[in-house]
Amino acid sequence: MHYVSAEGLGKSFGINPLFDNISFHIESGDKIALIAKNGTGKSTLLKILAGKETADSGKVWISKEITVAFFEQEPRFQEELSLLDNIFHHKHPVIGAIKAFEAAGESGDTDALMVSIDQMDHLSAWDFDAKVKQILTRLNIDHLIQPVKNLSGGQRKRVALARTLIDVGFGNPEVLLIMDEPTNHLDIDMVEWLENYLNQQNISLLLVSHDRYFLDNVCNEIWEMDRSALHEYKGDYANYLERKAARIESDLASIDKARNLYRKELEWMLRQPKARTTKSKSRQDSFYEVEARAKQNLDEQKLKLEMKMSRLGGKVAELKKVNKSFGDKIILKGFDYTFKRGDRIGVIGKNGSGKTTFLNMLQELEPADSGKINIGDTVVFGNYSQLGLQVKEDKRVIEFVKDIAESFPLAGGGSLSAGQFLNLFLFPPDKQYTYISSLSGGEKKRLQLLSILFRNPNFLILDEPTNDLDLPTLSVLENFLLDFHGCLVMVSHDRYFMDRMVEHLFIFEGEGAIRDFPGNYGLYQLWLKTKETSSSAIENRLSPLVPREPAEKQAKPKLSYKEKKELEILEKEMEVLSREKENITERLHAQSLAYEEVQQLSLRFNTITENLHTKESRWLELSEMQES
Repeated sequence: MHYVSAEGLGKSFGINPLFDNISFHIESGDKIALIAKNGTGKSTLLKILAGKETADSGKVWISKEITVAFFEQEPRFQEELSLLDNIFHHKHPVIGAIKAFEAAGESGDTDALMVSIDQMDHLSAWDFDAKVKQILTRLNIDHLIQPVKNLSGGQRKRVALARTLIDVGFGNPEVLLIMDEPTNHLDIDMVEWLENYLNQQNISLLLVSHDRYFLDNVCNEIWEMDRSALHEYKGDYANYLERKAARIESDLASIDKARNLYRKELEWMLRQPKARTTKSKSRQDSFYEVEARAKQNLDEQKLKLEMKMSRLGGKVAELKKVNKSFGDKIILKGFDYTFKRGDRIGVIGKNGSGKTTFLNMLQELEPADSGKINIGDTVVFGNYSQLGLQVKEDKRVIEFVKDIAESFPLAGGGSLSAGQFLNLFLFPPDKQYTYISSLSGGEKKRLQLLSILFRNPNFLILDEPTNDLDLPTLSVLENFLLDFHGCLVMVSHDRYFMDRMVEHLFIFEGEGAIRDFPGNYGLYQLWLKTKETSSSAIENRLSPLVPREPAEKQAKPKLSYKEKKELEILEKEMEVLSREKENITERLHAQSLAYEEVQQLSLRFNTITENLHTKESRWLELSEMQES
């Protein structure tokens, strides 16, 4: 079924077009990811399709037989009303019955509960109520009778997501779901649940997201907005990178031809007589078209900085028997860890488990209840918090950065000016002199990140750094962090980002328990699956008539000498393969590769991934035996 058609859409703010003369179609079953730099019109295009904004030019046709559901970055609520009233906002008997049932359960009113149960039975509303319960539970939404105005930013996003998913599940089966950064403020468990939920629903989808694993697992098509135009690619993110590289190579060849023609036509223009015939006027018009084509610049800055990092001494940070609680909620319980130079640690756990509190304690912004936190004298923290950019917005971008420092020192000598550094972080000269108030939400996040890195810290603490950042900016950040030789501790729900950036994890398991896992998130997931499989196999082998011995009496397999050597070799081989995989990923992001080289790199990337998976499985198996 044909859902949406757009022809010749254009939208500008001021003199600069966000996009111009773009056309596309959305069919039933399409699941499309829209990617582009911040400030180039992604959210605006979604709002146009959702009827929240109008285009300056062009036409949009939306089938009357479908429902369009829109999840936007800045959700709007009736602030004085409760979560219940905002989530169950439709006037329909089934929605009303579920709302009354939830309200009665929250209030503890037995009589109202019995009446609502009778109404649920009468309307056969229990199946839909089960879906609602699943959504609310997995998004950790409770206390439904509290007013929305009391919620934090993250809670508001989750309530808005729940409202959207409930709307999609109720009513017209023909739904186009439009989502703008749906994974922001979700923990990793929630993101993975949302992936499975969207894959199970019979819906069409158009979304903006920076989460590359999420894109691959949910979408089957990628649209890229680049230089006011829209490019469509079938397939996953890796296929998009490959085909984009081929497109850019073709465009570069076309621009080279245009430049050769431009030089010839320029000579003619300089020689032409003042009198204009119809023929010469036509050729002049053609000249200006060729000139515009010839002067295109497809080069994208790639960040490669040998930064002159502030010296980090032998003593970095030491936490001894640290305890922290808020009432009955235990955050840390006797936590011990000594940070070393070059540590790259990811922090994961459910929302509310204390990850941000831990980061604040490490910086001595939050006191411990007991224990010691000793920070080395040479440590210079760079703290990217979720609070956002704290600055007067009537200041220009370049002025804000120059207030921090005039230049950024490089390890090989010399420095980058504030303007050069801004350019590397995708703020071209015309953007550097705009006021901060005119930046998009994502651009403000990028400026916040840049301002922290420009201070040249040697211990970076990043709390959800990928929220609201576009994929090009994430590529810049990844390249910077791969060259960063100080300590790095970060909280992120972006699994792709975590897999590239960290070497081991602090896993907040609840009740103050923190597991220190030696590997990235992908390895941790593999370890969990291996552990579950091993436990199931052991359970299946046990006879129900034979009682199990206590754990301490069970015989535990030990590694033989040969297995120990195999484990050592595996660790070295995995390290080599991981480095090669990172190198290939960086090269695939480059814009100057030939199409044949992209194909070869993609094949090698797939081979390495398969080899790594095999070796990681064996490594986890041997590691389990060693720890026994």
